[in-house]
Amino acid sequence: MGRKKREETEMGGKGLSSRAIIGMYYAALEQDPGVKWVGDLGMTIPSDQESEEYKWLGMAPAMREFIGGLHAKGLRENGITIKNKEFEATIEFLTRDMRRDKTGQITARINELAARTNAHWAKLLSALIVGGAAGICYDTLYFFDTTHDEGDSGSQSNQITIDVSDIATGVHGIYTDPSAGEMSHCILQAIAQIIGFVDDQGEPMNENARSFLVMTPISLLPAAQAAVSNLYLASGEMNTIVSSPEFSVKAVGNARLSSWTERFMVARTDGSVKPFILQTEVEPSMEALGEGSEYEIQNKKQLYTVFASRNVGYGYWQQTCQVIMTA
Repeated sequence: MGRKKREETEMGGKGLSSRAIIGMYYAALEQDPGVKWVGDLGMTIPSDQESEEYKWLGMAPAMREFIGGLHAKGLRENGITIKNKEFEATIEFLTRDMRRDKTGQITARINELAARTNAHWAKLLSALIVGGAAGICYDTLYFFDTTHDEGDSGSQSNQITIDVSDIATGVHGIYTDPSAGEMSHCILQAIAQIIGFVDDQGEPMNENARSFLVMTPISLLPAAQAAVSNLYLASGEMNTIVSSPEFSVKAVGNARLSSWTERFMVARTDGSVKPFILQTEVEPSMEALGEGSEYEIQNKKQLYTVFASRNVGYGYWQQTCQVIMTA
């Protein structure tokens, strides 16, 4: 079979076929998995029904000296329910455009659709993070709150406020544009806060934490990157975050946090549990009303629809700390 004949067979003799379009989409989906921080912050949990209920049963008791027999402790019961939501993205092509496309415009649009699909978790999680100071988590308090209290934990805060003008550093900025030294101090305070959290038995939850992610709006990213990358700060002082072999800290900018001008979030990334839940019922899939369909015959157009059923929710607040900078 000649080359021209093979191409006509693959493309249905009419330009790009719906089979080729769908193949492009899935290939692009695999090549670009989306932003890495989604996996750092979210634990993926499969779902097979309209909603899922998550029970937080409290922590198992710590070891104690065997005195006076067994000392059984019950488990506290809290929980949240996450309802799946259905999402779609549909793109429409004129049949004549598919037949005539010689510049790769259709391929580019399909690649963009795959990229938008892979960005969907980041979009959902970002909205959850932005709303964390008003979103309810499993203990019936806000996810970012100053008064978390469970069992023997006492009151704990994963939302701290720091006056950057009080920080002892050689170079100062302002709370919406801090210096690297000020940002370094704020990040370390958040890490210390996370490591200090205890569970409902009064036992440390993050004493073995070593890896952290700093998520900032784009406006704070330069200071954050300098704070986690530069061995020496602008004032000449050594940067504790970088010089310490105990921690691994990286910074990412999130363009979806544009409403945050004076705050950022630090999260532990090496825990067995994560601060957020990625609940998935139906993975993204593409369906087409392509060549030869009734829709195409009547409208001289083809439709390509991506569908998914999923949602996000708050997991363990103890894995995060929001920092609000003031002056």
